[in-house]
Amino acid sequence: MSPTSSPDTSSLPVIEPDLEAAATSIDEADAAAQVGSATDAGDTGKPGLAARIAASVSDPVLRILVTATLISRVGRGIFITITVLYFTLIVGLPAHEIAIVLGAASAAGIVASLAGGWLADRMSARRVLLVFTTLEGLGLLCYAATGDFVSALVVAVVVGAFGQGANSTRMAILARAFEPEQRVHARAVLRTVTNVSIAVGSGLGALALAIGTAEAYRILLVAAGALYLLALVRLVKLPASVDAPRAVPPVTGAVEAVAVGDGVGDEGDDDASADRADAADGRSSNAARAATSARPAKRRSRFAHSPWRDPRYLALTGLSAIFGMQFGVAEIGVPLWIAHETDASAVLVSAVLIINTTIVVLFQVPLSRGTHDLRRAGRVSAIAAWLMAATCLVYAAAAGLPVWFSVLFIVLASITHAFAEVLSQAGGWGLSFELADPVQAGTYQGVYSMGYSIGATLAPAVVTATALNMGLAGWAILAVVFLASGLGTWAIARAAANRAERAIP
Repeated sequence: MSPTSSPDTSSLPVIEPDLEAAATSIDEADAAAQVGSATDAGDTGKPGLAARIAASVSDPVLRILVTATLISRVGRGIFITITVLYFTLIVGLPAHEIAIVLGAASAAGIVASLAGGWLADRMSARRVLLVFTTLEGLGLLCYAATGDFVSALVVAVVVGAFGQGANSTRMAILARAFEPEQRVHARAVLRTVTNVSIAVGSGLGALALAIGTAEAYRILLVAAGALYLLALVRLVKLPASVDAPRAVPPVTGAVEAVAVGDGVGDEGDDDASADRADAADGRSSNAARAATSARPAKRRSRFAHSPWRDPRYLALTGLSAIFGMQFGVAEIGVPLWIAHETDASAVLVSAVLIINTTIVVLFQVPLSRGTHDLRRAGRVSAIAAWLMAATCLVYAAAAGLPVWFSVLFIVLASITHAFAEVLSQAGGWGLSFELADPVQAGTYQGVYSMGYSIGATLAPAVVTATALNMGLAGWAILAVVFLASGLGTWAIARAAANRAERAIP
């Protein structure tokens, strides 16, 4: 929670912490860590790898999300690997129809990102996540039955919409289930797990590519959907604490007076009793009118805490969406640049992907530590901006060089690109959580996710129009765009930190 946030505390319940239980939990965690240290590190006083991994998922909510992600994202890896070739080779769709299908799925995801967070503020986030994940899994199953453009379009829109809706709901759960210093860590752990699972799924998807038959493609698509449905076994165990707190209407003076009036009148004269009864009736009517107007008042309160009335958060979302187009550089720009503008082998594309995945898995969690602090989040965003700008120029320099120099430049750029991605994600997550109004945490996360969806939708056109069509000049334009967006994020974080420090008495 950002120190600058001003939640409507009158609409939130007060929860008294169980200090004794918390102390017991801390003692147990310390004991477990000591056992792990002794076992894995040979009594050196430093926790071993197994102990560190166990500690990173010690929270029960995070453990549930991690295991569900491990299962479902294997299915995601299968889907990513084979879906375009399935449309081309098995369904027989031409390139322009595939582009329409994928574009429609992205557009549906933009709307669903906002809807998922919005629903998580008004309904049980657990149930929303379960429903969305179920529908996404069923959609993946339906891919195996597509046989023409219309059916592929319908299924793609369903999968795209409910997939992004589930992601926004998951972010709302992280915002509520963890303390500020734990949120980014939880998000980093989930992203690391996601990368590992997608890599495994990609390996399984390669089986369909190797076999090449329609049956192999369809069997693996069914397996992908089944893995999403299997993840529900874990998600149903999420506790009620991840849901939005129920609004508690304030106790008005009229209601208190009614309660007092109920206890008097047994003694005293009849006239006084009658007067008190009449007054109680009047106050009951007032209470009824107050109850009748409670719902519009609640809507007004939510509107006052809407992210659409928060220009700082909207600016953060827009800048993060622009920087998020670096994923388009990795997925579209780099493979086509290697294939058409350098003499390097196309195998280098796979090497770049392996480098990226390895760096994300190894460094996302440690480099995300402390980014709940506004200043640190701003600093890592600025570092990411400079790294990404340099990356674009190094990619550009690889063109026209002897093959080994091209390989060297591409590998170097892929390393700096991966670190820019890791740092930008860490800074963005920290700011997206800390600058959000907790009264509508889900809606804020939905808006932030929607921004990324918009950036992902625009990235192919932007990368093609700049780097791929304009060459060195296009790469330079991208470098300036990424630098400006990253430094803009840093400026927002610095201003927020200064404001928070001034607010401290």
